[in-house]
This record gives sequence, structure tokens and C-alpha cells, in this order.
Amino acid sequence: MLLIVLTSSSVAMAATEVIVSGSTTVMPLGVAAAEAFNDQQSEYHVSVSGGGTGGGITNVAEGRSDIAMASRDISADEKSKYGDKFQEFLVGYDGLCIAVSKQVYDAGIKALTRDQVRQIYSGEISNWNQVGGPDREIYIVAREQGSGTRDTFDEVVMGQVGAETPGVDEHGSVETGNAGVKTAITGSDKAIGYIGYSFIGPDLPAVSLDGVLPTPETIKAGTYPIARKLYMDTYGEPKPGARAFLDFVTSPAGQSVAQANGFIPEDLISGQASNASTDVAVPADQAPAAPESKAQAPAQTESQPGFEAILAAAGFMAVSYLAMRKK
Repeated sequence: MLLIVLTSSSVAMAATEVIVSGSTTVMPLGVAAAEAFNDQQSEYHVSVSGGGTGGGITNVAEGRSDIAMASRDISADEKSKYGDKFQEFLVGYDGLCIAVSKQVYDAGIKALTRDQVRQIYSGEISNWNQVGGPDREIYIVAREQGSGTRDTFDEVVMGQVGAETPGVDEHGSVETGNAGVKTAITGSDKAIGYIGYSFIGPDLPAVSLDGVLPTPETIKAGTYPIARKLYMDTYGEPKPGARAFLDFVTSPAGQSVAQANGFIPEDLISGQASNASTDVAVPADQAPAAPESKAQAPAQTESQPGFEAILAAAGFMAVSYLAMRKK
């Protein structure tokens, strides 16, 4: 009997896997939040991978992931293909920054307009001296197909999603992920590219766009021209493990993780939220509110017994069994 109890307990104690995939813009937040979440509890284990917004949405709709990370809204095509069962949970804000090589920035290119950027990507402007910079051919960096970041750039700057960018074809490259874009720009002395706010730094300066610099304040207020919301999406109601992780990410503790990793937190960090729900596995003094969802958040699933409860039950049954043997 004791052997059966202990074997059953070890099975029950195995963490349930929660799979998260998608946007490389959201991925640093996903990874950091997963590490913090995994460290504080043993009931669930969250693993995170990239693949782009489109790939994450496909994965979650087809059941390969529990959560998709997304740097844009669910598209009409995706809803047409998979149905309108998606739930989008706001996890923060981001600005799609126009970044240039430091040598170009130091030479005087600290501000551009959307029209100038559009002309660069369309091939109409090919030398930095055409916009007041050095006499140097522009190296133009873009993101891969399926990237939510590319879709946002195409829509806001080029005029439509899927827009042609002949400037890239003639004088640039297509890179996978924000990290690839950063490497391409910092490895050149004449490059321009678009990248998430959390990747901007001293070695990768952002220019102002239409006279507005990307800052947490301008991005949150929507005055920066390419401000966007970041999401974690599920297909239908989140499973218990996905719900627990989403609750953590949108809690004050999770939003602090976001802020520490260069993301602009939602107002949830100050305790504000819609659809309140506080039954989450985080410290008692940091009880979170439920994530903002475009769909009504489902009721919280009651958590399963944790490690301590299982161990205590096993110990009690073992003591009872030994006592019966002595009789």
C-alpha cells in the first residue's frame, strides 16, 4: 500500500507542461516571466520558443501551443481560417522603433518622417545624403514574412500589410527576429531597420519619427506613430496552466518582470485592470488582477493539490499503514 501511495504521489507531482510560442518581440518577456513563474511553483512548467506572431497563432489554433505570443491583433484571415475563438490578453506595450547604425546617427540622422522611411524602403531614397546625412548608400533591413513586427511596419509606414519593399531587395536584407535585425544594423555603418523598443540601446539608437521619439510615455499614450499593444493569445478558454501563467504575467509581479526587461508595462502594475480575478499562485502581498481580454475571461479553474499536500497525504497514509502492521 505504501509503495502504491508513493508511486501515485510521484506521478501527481510531475509538473504539467505549458507551451508558449510566437512573436520574437514578446519572447524576452515570455522567457523572463516563465523563469520567474517556474521558480515560484512546481505545479506547471512553462517553456517558451519563437517562430513569429503568425507561427504562434497557427500553433495555438492547431493545438501545438497553449499560448501564442503576438505583437499584433488576430487578423481577419486567421479568424476566417480558424474561427473566432481566440482570446487576446494584453501583456504590455511596445514601440516599433526606426533604428540606424550609430555612425549614421552620429553623422546627424536623428529624425525621419514616415514618408522618408517609406521612400527608403520603396527604393526612392537610396543614399543618406538625400535626407541630410553622409554620402553613403543606405543598407535597408526588414523582417521575415509572418512577422507581426513586419505586418505592423507595412501597415503603418508602407500603407498596407504585405507591401512591396524593393529597396530591401536592391540594397538590404531580410532578417529573422529582432535579434537578427539588431545584429545587421550594429554590424554596418550605413543601415536602417525597424525593431522592438526593448532592443534599443546605446549601440542601436532610435530616431524620432514625425517629430516624436519612442519613449515609454509616448508609446503608452499612442502619440508615437508606431505604438502597439503586445498580447498573449489562447484558442478558446485557457487551460488551467495557461490561465495560471497569464495571471502571473499580468500581475504586478509579472509586469515588474516586463519592465525590468525593457517592456512598457500595462496599468496592471499599479493594480488597475478589468475582469478582476485574484486566485493565482503568486505571493499573497502581490495578488494580481486578471488579464485584459477581448473576450470575457473564463472562470478561474480550481488549482490541483501541490507538492506539499501530496507529500503530507503520503506521509499520513504511511504512518497509518505502519500502525496497522504493529496491531
